Formats: sequence, structure tokens, C-alpha cells
Amino acid sequence: MFRALFTAATGMHAQQLNVDVIAHNLANVNTTGFKKGRAEFQDLIYQNIINPGAPSDDGTQYPTGIQIGLGVRPIAVARFFTPGDLINTGNDLDLAIDGDGFFQVTLPDGTVAYTRAGNFRIDRDGRIVTNDGYPLEPGITVPADAIKITVGADGRVTVLQPGTVAPVEIGTIELARFINPAGLRAIGKNLFLETDASGAPTTGTPGTEGRGTIIQGFLEMSNVNVVEELANLIIAQRAFDINSKAIQTSDEMLQTVVGLKR
Repeated sequence: MFRALFTAATGMHAQQLNVDVIAHNLANVNTTGFKKGRAEFQDLIYQNIINPGAPSDDGTQYPTGIQIGLGVRPIAVARFFTPGDLINTGNDLDLAIDGDGFFQVTLPDGTVAYTRAGNFRIDRDGRIVTNDGYPLEPGITVPADAIKITVGADGRVTVLQPGTVAPVEIGTIELARFINPAGLRAIGKNLFLETDASGAPTTGTPGTEGRGTIIQGFLEMSNVNVVEELANLIIAQRAFDINSKAIQTSDEMLQTVVGLKR
């Protein structure tokens, strides 16, 4: 009975984490470039009362034995980089990646971070930056007199200036790929950092070596499926309730045992 109390408690703790992850997904349903997560679990150690295959009293073997599990624990929050829906914004600096890859931005400390959110802006120095002011890597500066900015599928950025007919190329947006993007470390602000688990990035021109192409005037939205998340929320809530019932049942059994002395 005591074992059941603590086992069920691990189940409640696990489902609380599950609800936390689902809530985070739902909170970011309209976040540009957001990638959903999923809590994953594994069973804890087992108490072996009788090992499978152990000899029995009459000289035979126990085919299954008695193994009592001691609960569950969270093992990972997996992130899924499936593509989100693309929406047409018509903004020249709204860029979406059609396929694999990440935009690269430089943080204030010089670290390169990675993002799928392509809602860029121009700062006072003409640099193409994120909403937090982090410049693209490699940096691209738009001339102050630029009339039109065009970003090709291969990442080439050109501008049209007054008095000219032919556009002028001012730089190329490079994309980064990872062998294990799920191993990236999320730091908020739609940004990820490289880790040992993700592997080192391979950077290059969009549309080459498995990298996606860039679509100008579009944004990639979150890949969260609201209906799926709500269904998972109901399942998690019921699992939490069931584990709480197991604790209540164990408590009632303990009360019955204590009452035998009366």
C-alpha cells in the first residue's frame, strides 16, 4: 500500500509535466516559426519478488515471475520540426523557409543563434534584423535609398534604387542545417542554440544540399494542432485523476488496516 502511494505520486508528477508541455504548445499556437513539444516518459525500476525463469518449489520454472514497477518518470520533451502552415503577408521582409533549415542571427555576445521565424525588420543602420534587433548572419545592410527589396528562392537579396533599372545585389541569406534539430536548445524569442546533441551546423545557399528554399512575403506559423493538443489535454487530465484515485484508494486501505486494532 505504501508502494502504491509513491508509485501513483510519480504518475501525478509526470502528468503535471505533460500538461505543462501541452499548455506551452497552446500558448504558442500563433507564434511565428514555433515548433511543438511532446513530453515523453519511461517506467522506473522494478522490484523483483520472483525473477522470471527462477526455479519453483516443485522443480519447475516460473514463466513470468513477479516484477512490481515503481512508477514513471519524464525522460524527454521532444520537439518536432514538422513544417507549419504558410500565410501570405505581402511584406518584403517576411520570409519563410520551404523545407529544412534555419535562419542564422547574431546575438549581442557574438553567439550565432538559429530560428525558423522569418519576420525580419530593418534597423536604423539599414541592417536586416529580428524583432529583438539581432542581425542576420551573414549581415546584410539595405541602402537608405532602396525602393524595393527582393529576396530570391536561393537567398539572394537585391534592391532597386532610384535612377536605376537593374536591381543591385546586396548579399545572400544563408541557411543552416542540423543532423539532429531536436537536440537544439531553445532559449526563447524563437531562437535555438547549437548543442552537442544537435551536432554542428552545415551552412550554405538555400536550395542546396537538402536545405529549403526561401519564400518572400510569407511567414511560417506554428505547427501546433489545436484539436490534437486539446485531446491530449483531456487524456492527461484523466490520467492525473486516475493516479489521484490510486492514492485515495491506498489511503483508504491503510485506514482499514489501522482500524483492525479497534
